[in-house]
Amino acid sequence: MKTSKKLVIIGIGETADIAFEYFTYDSDYEVVAFSVSKDFINTDEHNNLPVIPFENIEFVFSPTEYNVFVAISYVKLNRVRQNLFEQCKMKGYTCASYISSKAFVWKNVTMGENVFIFENNVIQHKVSIGNNVIIWSGNHIGHQTIIEDHVYISSHAVISGFCNIGKGSFIGVNSTFNDNVSIAEDTIVGSAALIVKKFEEKGQVLLGSPAKVGIKNSYETFKVY
Repeated sequence: MKTSKKLVIIGIGETADIAFEYFTYDSDYEVVAFSVSKDFINTDEHNNLPVIPFENIEFVFSPTEYNVFVAISYVKLNRVRQNLFEQCKMKGYTCASYISSKAFVWKNVTMGENVFIFENNVIQHKVSIGNNVIIWSGNHIGHQTIIEDHVYISSHAVISGFCNIGKGSFIGVNSTFNDNVSIAEDTIVGSAALIVKKFEEKGQVLLGSPAKVGIKNSYETFKVY
């Protein structure tokens, strides 16, 4: 595939390696470097490309000539990815998005920057996806659902039509949302949870079928899934 856009990936972990593979082999971007905070640099190269300090990235790769992608998972309930995304925007960068060639995304879906959509996703009519959203493989997102900024959706979730997924939330594998339900900001939905009603309080953990409120979540301690 002919490449026409230059891309720097923010991160050098597993998510960055995955982003490198997908952008390299299934997009029109050419990955030219990786970047992380200078405190986390322990090598000059990653995947045979240079690693540069994030603190001065804009002086090495001008925002007018290069795009970036923040390749961070759901550490601290997406806060690390959110923070780096916001720093990139403050530096003047456009954040690239990736949509797998194996995903079905209807023509009137709208989305922001730094979105990553894996293979085998079905995203239907008039779905709205915010900034900095990761949608892992094999999900169904129903018509006119809204996915707000900084959300992470694991695999094989079914989100029906007219739902609203609050900012910063985490959706566990095999979870299911009935039509016309919503979850508030910073909600954690556990694996195989069934959401049948609205949950309007910020920062809840939803478990079970039908889902009920478990413990109150704290993004400061949310490190593993």
